[in-house]
Parts: sequence; C-alpha cells; structure tokens
Amino acid sequence: MATKASAGTIEPIEVLFALHEGFNLTDFAGPLEVLASALHDKNDENTKAFECTIAGPESKVISEQRVVIGSQIDYKEAHERLGDFDVLVVVGGNSDGVLKGKAEPLSIISAFAELQKNNSSRERTLMSINTGSLFLAERGILSGLSATTHPDYMTKFEILCSTAAQRDLQERTDVVEDARYVVNNLRFDLGDEDENPYIRRKADTDARPANARKGSISFQGSNARRESIARRAAMRLGGLRVITSGGICAGLDAALYLVSILVDDNAANEVARLMQHEWIKGIVVDGLDV
Repeated sequence: MATKASAGTIEPIEVLFALHEGFNLTDFAGPLEVLASALHDKNDENTKAFECTIAGPESKVISEQRVVIGSQIDYKEAHERLGDFDVLVVVGGNSDGVLKGKAEPLSIISAFAELQKNNSSRERTLMSINTGSLFLAERGILSGLSATTHPDYMTKFEILCSTAAQRDLQERTDVVEDARYVVNNLRFDLGDEDENPYIRRKADTDARPANARKGSISFQGSNARRESIARRAAMRLGGLRVITSGGICAGLDAALYLVSILVDDNAANEVARLMQHEWIKGIVVDGLDV
C-alpha cells in the first residue's frame, strides 16, 4: 500500500497483473509500460509511482502470440498476499478457455472484490483490459455498473452480464459501446462539486484546475479520512473502483487514467509523451473522482 515513507518520499502503489494461458500480450505489455514509466517526479527515476507484480498459473505463461512471460508469483501466493495490492489488472485473451474451464483469474477477481466489500477502509481498483471484462461479467462484478469491452465481443459481453444478473438476482449492467474505458465507483472528496477545485468532473474531458490536488496525496488521504471510508462502505462493492477498457490499445488509455488519478495529470501526460501515444479519454460514471 502506498504511504508516506519519509519526507518527500512516497512508496509505490502495489499492482498485481493476473495472467492466464493464452492471454493477449499487448493487453499486458501496454498497461505495464504505462505504469512502470510513471514517476512522481519526471526528473527523478527513483520516484516510480507503481510496483508491478505478475501472477500466473505456472512459472512460465504463454500468450496467444506464443510469447512466454515469467510470472513472479503463482496464484496460491497471489491469494495469500492479495491484501498487499492496491490494484488488480485483468487482461484479455483466450476468454472461452478461461470461462469454460472456470480457471484463474476468475477466482482472484472474486476474492479481490470480496476483500474490498469486507474492508472498505482501503482504496482498491479493479481494472480489466480488452476482453478481460468478460471475466468480471461472469463473476457478477459488473452488476449494477456501467462497463465496456472489445467491440467484437459486445454481444457475448451483454449475455454474460445478463446471465450473471439473473443468477445473482442483481441489477443489470449498463453496457457502453464506443468507449475507450468506463470508470465506476469513484473516490469522493469533500466539498461542493461546483466550488471544490479538487473535483474531477464526470465528463473527464478537460484537465483539472491548476490548484487541483495531486492524486497521490488524495490516494493516501482517502485511506485515512473517516468520511472517505464511510462513503466507500456505502457504495457498491465497498467502493471498489472498477475500470473496464475497450479493445487492446484502449488499455493504454485506461492505464493513463489510472496514473492521472493515483499520481497526477502531469505524470500521465508525461508517460503518454514518452510513448508517443495520444491519450483518448473515456467515460467516468455517476460520481466525482479527485
């Protein structure tokens, strides 16, 4: 968990990437590059904002492009250490194999959501890339939320969301087409929306005011403020922030959004510049994100 370690030092936010056999390589590599490149101070390479850990079913995981990636921990250890992580990233690829085999990352998705529901004192984010959202849908995570996926999988996605809602007797999912990413269960800050300079508006299309607070400061404070904890506890999934992205390259945009809210806009824009990527903003639903 990211906390103040010493004066002028912020510990990295802990991110867990959940891989499976046949995962899409770019779904993983793109967001990993974004998060690994994010710095609190662009002039100081020692101020990295995120620490990424790779979990897989075996020590070596083969992507659908036949590239082998070494995992750092297996899923047994990932479940045991799940409370250490602030962000869980679920990638797409081989969705039929995972769903039919009821394989990971299905179990760890549910465990991460339950962790937040049982302990809303911690701010956590669940982010899916590309068809990884199908796994969230099957586990019922998206019931009552808005979400998106790869355009070619919209029909299957809608069926999974509808089936889960009927099975669990929950609200249906608002499936959003033509969105780079969709964000639910946002972190709240205190104050009036029209007057508070720290508020990120729903549209998420413009930069925040110059006096807006750094996301990294707000991230730390949200785990300590009683008001923030109480608001999260009253939200769906205990306030778990849920982000679903569209196709493969949309995962870059979703990851940049994550940098913008957990570090700051300048950090996200600097990563986009380094990658020569035009950051296309997505949709922020029913809430205020600081």
